Amino acid sequence: FNSRSGKNKFYYIIKELGYHLPFSIFGVASGILLIGILNFLVVSMDGVSRFPLAAEGLFHVFHPAHILFSAVTTTAMFWKHEKNLGKAVVVGFLGSIFICGLSDMLLPFIGGLLLGADMHLHICILEDPGMILSFAVIGVISGLLVRDDMVNSVKYSHSAHVFISSSASILYLLSFGVVDWVHSIGSIFLITIFAVMIPCCLSDIAFPLACAHNECGCRNED
Repeated sequence: FNSRSGKNKFYYIIKELGYHLPFSIFGVASGILLIGILNFLVVSMDGVSRFPLAAEGLFHVFHPAHILFSAVTTTAMFWKHEKNLGKAVVVGFLGSIFICGLSDMLLPFIGGLLLGADMHLHICILEDPGMILSFAVIGVISGLLVRDDMVNSVKYSHSAHVFISSSASILYLLSFGVVDWVHSIGSIFLITIFAVMIPCCLSDIAFPLACAHNECGCRNED
């Protein structure tokens, strides 16, 4: 391990995380706004008792979409810095399935317990692996096809990634335990920030760059 290269990589990751912070906050706020509108429409038309069912259905749309976005971004970021196909595929799969599961399910589950909700742990990769793996495969393939000169636009795709992830996290909370979320919106916001920003930044930036070889040329990036 080259300490100088490792130090350069560390500072590059910190710089990238700083660039992505405003996009992350915007994505989380947009996700909360979307779920608030959905809550209003469902309650207005069908009554509050049917909202968890609608939220669960949407969760199973947003979570696979999150897997797809994450796999594309993670794979593309790694592939830019190291042209190793085997490692790129492994990093793409782990960075999407594992970290998205952490963001969309495990951390919201823990957050719901902290709010005092009677949470039910639902793990999509165990209950419907075919759906999750199909999105991950398409994402990894797409990430490998992204041109190197397009990877710098990842901060914009990161906004969409965080928006989808925040929506999935909130939908999980509402589907599997939390009932009166509007009156706990401050706590929900903090839980979502923690559940989304850290895993998404790990998936999009820190994880693929940490796995790339030390002489990846990070210090030469703008």
